[in-house]
Amino acid sequence: MLADLVHNRIESELKAASKREALQELAGAACAGTPGLKRDQVYQALQEREGLGSTGIGEGIAIPHGKLKELDRIIICFGRSRAGVPFDAVDGKPVHLFFVLLAPESAAREYLHTLAQLSRFLKNPSVRARLLQAGTVQELSAIFREAAWD
Repeated sequence: MLADLVHNRIESELKAASKREALQELAGAACAGTPGLKRDQVYQALQEREGLGSTGIGEGIAIPHGKLKELDRIIICFGRSRAGVPFDAVDGKPVHLFFVLLAPESAAREYLHTLAQLSRFLKNPSVRARLLQAGTVQELSAIFREAAWD
């Protein structure tokens, strides 16, 4: 269930004005509630993945992701930038909705499955609109609780 993966890792108002700042801010949020996970480790993993090509998939969405040996389960962090962040997205548009996906190094199948589920969830234009319009962290959490995962 998406709500379990996001848990308390929601940044409803990212302050970032650049890709680097966004990744740093999201790395910090991803560490919430995960003892032993360090912001620098998460940032480096995300930065390395971005070096292979932008995770900005278009439609105002980016899914920065990576694997870390320090993890024992998959976690997802959500961040929203109402202003938008230049992120080298495939459509050239700023990114407003960020989902950081982190997984243990040994979880290749679950990692790909979760990435696919997240992509399907975000293909729905009404979901994207609701995520942009939600006023509070509680409203965002409610959207994640309603998400159907197979």
